Amino acid sequence: MLKNFIKLVLTILFFLCLLDMPYGYYQLVRFLALVGFAYLAYQAKQENENNQFLIYVALALLFQPFLKVALGRTIWNIVDVIVGLGLLISLFRNKQKIN
Repeated sequence: MLKNFIKLVLTILFFLCLLDMPYGYYQLVRFLALVGFAYLAYQAKQENENNQFLIYVALALLFQPFLKVALGRTIWNIVDVIVGLGLLISLFRNKQKIN
């Protein structure tokens, strides 16, 4: 349940990055993404989901706020959309597995 909440919140935050927000918002998103993806990686490791674990670790490293990856606004917008859509897809896949 917490995993789905984190995925939903991160998706919303990533899609809001497409708007013209203050720089502090993007810093907050990077920090929350690091924490969220680190938690999702931990959960994936606990469930022996090695592919998901690697994806979440890579995303945590990409979004971490300490050593910034300079991709430019356009590329970051594309990354935000792709990651947001990936999280949405994983939410729906999880719901189908439960039902």
